[in-house]
Amino acid sequence: MERFCIQTQTLLSFLLVLLLFISRSFASTKNDDVDGGKRVQIRVGLVLDLGSLKGKIVKNSVSMALSYFYAIHNDYKTRVSVSLRNSHGEPLLALASAVDLLKTEGVEAIIGGNSLLEAKLLGELGEKARVPMISLDSPFSLSLSKYTHLIQATHDSTSEAKGITSFINVFDWNSVALVYEDHDDWRESMQLLVEHFHENGVRVQSKVGFTVSSSEDFVMGRLQQLKDLGTTVFVVHLSEVIATHLFPCARRLGLMGDGFVWILTAKTMNSFHENIDDFTKQAMEGVVGFKSYIPMSIELQNFTLRWRKSLPVEEAELTRLSISGIWAHDIAFALARAAEVIRMPNVTSTLLEEITKTRFNGLSGDFQLNDKKLLSNKFEIINMIGSSERRVGFLNSNGSFSNRRHLSSTHNKLETIIWPGGSAQSPKGTSLIDSDRKKLRVLVTSSNRFPRLMKVETDPVTNELIVEGFCIEVFRASISPFNYEVEYIPWLNGSNYDNLAYALHSQKDKYDAAVGDITITSNRSTYVDFTLPFTEMGLGIVAVKERKRAENKEFQGSWPQQIGVVLWFGFSTLVYAHREKLKHNLSRFVVTVWVFAVLILTASYTATLTSMMTVQQIRFNSNEDYVGHLSGSLIANVALTSSSLRAMRSLGLNSAADYAQALLNKTVSFVVDELPYLKVVLGENPTHFFMVKTQSTTNGFGFMFQKGFELVPNVSREISKLRTSEKLNEMEKRWFDNQLPYTTDDTSNPITLYRFRGLFIIIGVSFAFALAVLVILCLRDKWEILVDNLDLSQRLRHFRIHFVRSIHTSPLDDPIGETAVQMAQQNRQ
Repeated sequence: MERFCIQTQTLLSFLLVLLLFISRSFASTKNDDVDGGKRVQIRVGLVLDLGSLKGKIVKNSVSMALSYFYAIHNDYKTRVSVSLRNSHGEPLLALASAVDLLKTEGVEAIIGGNSLLEAKLLGELGEKARVPMISLDSPFSLSLSKYTHLIQATHDSTSEAKGITSFINVFDWNSVALVYEDHDDWRESMQLLVEHFHENGVRVQSKVGFTVSSSEDFVMGRLQQLKDLGTTVFVVHLSEVIATHLFPCARRLGLMGDGFVWILTAKTMNSFHENIDDFTKQAMEGVVGFKSYIPMSIELQNFTLRWRKSLPVEEAELTRLSISGIWAHDIAFALARAAEVIRMPNVTSTLLEEITKTRFNGLSGDFQLNDKKLLSNKFEIINMIGSSERRVGFLNSNGSFSNRRHLSSTHNKLETIIWPGGSAQSPKGTSLIDSDRKKLRVLVTSSNRFPRLMKVETDPVTNELIVEGFCIEVFRASISPFNYEVEYIPWLNGSNYDNLAYALHSQKDKYDAAVGDITITSNRSTYVDFTLPFTEMGLGIVAVKERKRAENKEFQGSWPQQIGVVLWFGFSTLVYAHREKLKHNLSRFVVTVWVFAVLILTASYTATLTSMMTVQQIRFNSNEDYVGHLSGSLIANVALTSSSLRAMRSLGLNSAADYAQALLNKTVSFVVDELPYLKVVLGENPTHFFMVKTQSTTNGFGFMFQKGFELVPNVSREISKLRTSEKLNEMEKRWFDNQLPYTTDDTSNPITLYRFRGLFIIIGVSFAFALAVLVILCLRDKWEILVDNLDLSQRLRHFRIHFVRSIHTSPLDDPIGETAVQMAQQNRQ
């Protein structure tokens, strides 16, 4: 899809450049008149892949339709002439051919766009040039609805999806496998089918995509996987080229026998032609297909006879008229009718408008465009018997069935169907409840270095394999909703899980999945598919706890000595604590608050510094001593070569017991490993060690499956449910002990002023309170003396003089200023 978007952007840019060279000469034919009895020529472009059967059929069908139309309408003053271009099946070349037709031939309509990409490109061109573009048998897509000049002739994918879903529900099948062509056209047209399956309770058990280049071994391998899953109902959405290789392979694998169901979509059936070899036809015996219904008529019979008689010898393989050829015939008729109308006097409508208004009875039935689409919404149900096709019923647009030609919604019955294997009894299909359990072959890591994570042993009495541990419990809980019988196979080739991933990838016939302490890495993901991680992600560092001692050498000794030290310390504190004598209670109050503040600040900074220095001490010792890690672990080796730990000397260890012993006897300063391993060590030794977490530099443990295996998204979804429902945490506690030791971080939170805002507020309020009380007491004692000695009127007079001077820069210009000067002079005298 990404490739498609990139191509479209490039092509649109190319298109805009080419359109600059398009002249308006193609519209000049509208002004031509009948001179001297000459007929008006209406040029129409035809862009087809002439190397394909579909292209050859459409070319001949358009040519024959126009010849026949003008033979019975000889009085028409217009003639539609066709200009042909070969696209060779390349969208870019189809676009270039269409631009050339507009520029050099002056065509007024173009027929082409057999693929989704071609239809989009021609739709863009039609919008710029204002010319109708007619697409034959391109997929029904909402992305094409924005093109106002695009006419699309195809089958109704919505009606088909309803019909196939109803067909599956009639036989009570609740699970199918989709076999589709991995191409834009087929994926787009399959989407509606998948949506209807989900809405109506039909489970898509698996989806398998093939391309034209898929080898026979690849096809056999994917079909074998579907067989191993117990799939019995298949919905096939493939072109004829791939389908002719698919069914012989399915027959060799025994998938075309009793109990199997193969349903072909209309797009697949419409692509089939009579040139399929007998071997493929025999392999397809019992297949049921949906096919666009073309009602039988005299006109269709006559056209088919003329078709076969007109075929040249080199095109003898075109004996069967396809649905695309029938649509092309009716489109040619509609163009010829519309071209005659727009040349009539006093008619101002365009060719596009007249085509949309055209109504007639064509080979495909009633020709009528609905929203610029000619949709075939009626289907016949075909049963492949031997080398022929047998009609067993019809499908109406509302999803009902009938075994009669006149479709009725009240008659929901089909003729007897002969299924693969020759049985007329309807297969039961797969059921998640009633079907036999499917076997899942699982490799399990068996090194037993961390038994709490993964332990694999053989019972000496029964010789049965016993698999235990946290990883296997999560795996069993994740696949329990699905109907699988699990066979565990020990992996005996060491702890290099890159080799395990490659073995799973290269031996698809032996193993389906792998479970254990397997880290998700990009290298392993190139060979297998991983589920979501079921453990915590990242590396950690574990070190020995240092025991806290509240011991002071100054207070040690005999009991008499200790009692003497305590008494002398208390006496010296009282006597020598303050050099300055505090006489006032307010001073004592303020100093007391400040002493407590200093005590709190000192304690906080000391604790933080101690914490920081503890971590730093670990780092400093690492430069001198050894650091432990899991022997053979690629993840640990990567961590030890990082910039922060590069200077350390490493020591490989093999188990949780080795970790604990090496830490306690100080063989290593600390241990670096993934968190699941360290949780085991901490759970077994909760009082001796603590862990310093580092960054999440690993992806955790995951389960490995074969590429494209259907259980990957299902198991990932179950892991997510286990995590959100807290069941995963309960499993961790059960296997890693209920009380894990305290875990500290590698960095301490910095001490800031904001953290002590409450303390400073208390100090400020206390100081303000003491100062206010002191001021009040002073004012109370000195109030009467202050009032008696204060000549308030004289001080107010002086204040007024100073105030006026500060306001008026030139006091002589102001009467108030003059008075103030006079008063000042009198005072001087």
